[in-house]
Amino acid sequence: MRCPVHLSIGQEAIAVGVSAALERRDFVLSTHRAHAHYLAKGGDMRRFIAELYGRATGCCGGHGGSMHLIDLSANMLGSTPIVGNIVPVATGVAFATWLDGRDEITVVYLGDGATEEGAFVESINFAALKALPIVYVVENNFFSVYSPLSVRQPPARDVVGIAASHGIAGARGDGNDVEEVYRLATIAATHARSGAGPYVLEFETYRWREHCGPAYDNELGYRSIAEFESWRARDPIAAMERRLSQTSTIEPKSREDMARECAAEVDDAFAFALASPFPTGQSFGDAYSSVTAGR
Repeated sequence: MRCPVHLSIGQEAIAVGVSAALERRDFVLSTHRAHAHYLAKGGDMRRFIAELYGRATGCCGGHGGSMHLIDLSANMLGSTPIVGNIVPVATGVAFATWLDGRDEITVVYLGDGATEEGAFVESINFAALKALPIVYVVENNFFSVYSPLSVRQPPARDVVGIAASHGIAGARGDGNDVEEVYRLATIAATHARSGAGPYVLEFETYRWREHCGPAYDNELGYRSIAEFESWRARDPIAAMERRLSQTSTIEPKSREDMARECAAEVDDAFAFALASPFPTGQSFGDAYSSVTAGR
């Protein structure tokens, strides 16, 4: 697969919890690490994998790749890889719905590094000014590529506090606890939809894999093995599975059936992608048609 991929492994609970608090008509925009956001909002699995393979059946006709995912049928409006770039775009989407008097809300995902960009402060300032229906979801995984927070931000820096200084409501939570994410996201979505203005959520989480790619990169020394293992022990999927089993919410056979169904869906998507053709020289128009076909 000759396409840089930024995997969401370890960070899945945020996308799932936030999406569960949204309605299908709500809009979502994302960053370079967009896989979980796309799938949790209802993006098409087959078109997703085909896009990673650069195939014409991909969600961007094979021209976008891993960092440019879109599915208009699920109102996943797209993702862009430039750090902080998507924040003003999403703010513009929220402004459009505000101008039209509609009650959809917009959610934009961004990393901790994006909060260091001027675009973030400019966007939340405008959102506060117009009381826009938007939720800014900060996925704080502590690293910008290989640079930890300690070399990028002063210790007392507080993203939720920065939002509060603009009169914006906000909250911070455990990004590996899907139920806590859902609870806070529901509060944020209700706030934004009611006309009360923007909301900022910050969730702490951790990416397991290398910054870009499917391997592990702990040997580079930018994080310790002990730190990595402590976060891997907090696997949000395994934690939720244990919680459901302990409360008898899900029986072992049901869990096994779900796992088989998920595995079959993934296998089908890869088979579909590999059987799909590559784009042709005239397919930029086809790519546009592919994107808009989901409307």
